[in-house]
Amino acid sequence: MAVEGDGRRYPKAKIKWLVTIVTQKGRMEGITLDVSPSGVFISCAIPLKLNQVFDMIIEVPELKRPLKAKAEVVWSNIHGPDDEISPRGMGARFVEISGEDRKVIAKVVMEHYKAMKLEPKFMDNLQTLVVDAQKK
Repeated sequence: MAVEGDGRRYPKAKIKWLVTIVTQKGRMEGITLDVSPSGVFISCAIPLKLNQVFDMIIEVPELKRPLKAKAEVVWSNIHGPDDEISPRGMGARFVEISGEDRKVIAKVVMEHYKAMKLEPKFMDNLQTLVVDAQKK
């Protein structure tokens, strides 16, 4: 969960979705551990390098279609430990994602946190994203 002062606009939710990572070198599979409307943390065997841009296909059980996005690696655990504290994987921010897909993610994250006490500013940011996307 995002904490005050960590610079996040949206909270992260611990949600596990299957992800296919597509690069010029081929495809690999992963699973999300954290999800937000601005990006994801993907647990995978061989994380990509920092700043690498890739296409991703995210299988969201709540939808009848996968989400598609272009993302950039902003954090990577290539050589560190692979444990609960520092799982093998990479953090990626969305650089291209449709407004509809971002709205889907915001709705799922918002549902995830409805029963929990979350900083009001983060819930407001999620709600604004969902409402703004519905107006378009």
